[in-house]
Amino acid sequence: MDMAENNGVKLFLPETYDIVWSLIILIILAAFFYKFFLPKFQSIFDERTAKIEGGLAKAEQAQKDAEEAKKKYQAQLSTARVEASKIRDDARAEASHIISDARSRAETEAAQITANAERSLESQQQKAMVSLKGEVGTIATSLAGKILQTQLQDSTVQSDMLDKMIADLEQSEDNK
Repeated sequence: MDMAENNGVKLFLPETYDIVWSLIILIILAAFFYKFFLPKFQSIFDERTAKIEGGLAKAEQAQKDAEEAKKKYQAQLSTARVEASKIRDDARAEASHIISDARSRAETEAAQITANAERSLESQQQKAMVSLKGEVGTIATSLAGKILQTQLQDSTVQSDMLDKMIADLEQSEDNK
């Protein structure tokens, strides 16, 4: 059985010349693969690596740009808020200024209306006083004429008497 076992193992082992030629072909194929295919694979791998690294760099740059844009936006937003607050404060100040101007104009107009009314009232009072003095003078002259039973014909006597009565009336008004 020793022989039979040896022959059985030999069945599975190739001949030496087959092994040598197989090794030579394998070496030729390995050299051909190393010479032609490996550089192409290496260039494809390098190209993909460059694309990936470029994509990562672009992504990082885009992220930096986004951060800068966000910072600019926040700065502009805070500036806009400050400006809005300033505009609001200016509007309030202007509104209070307008209100105070309107109030002072209204007070001035009210004072003018009051002064005009007082002047008008004073003018009417003076007219009434002149009219009243004239009527009182006429009544007094007529009364004096009845008392004296003569009519005062002379206009100078009448005028002097009226002036004296008016002076007495004015004096009595001033005493009040």
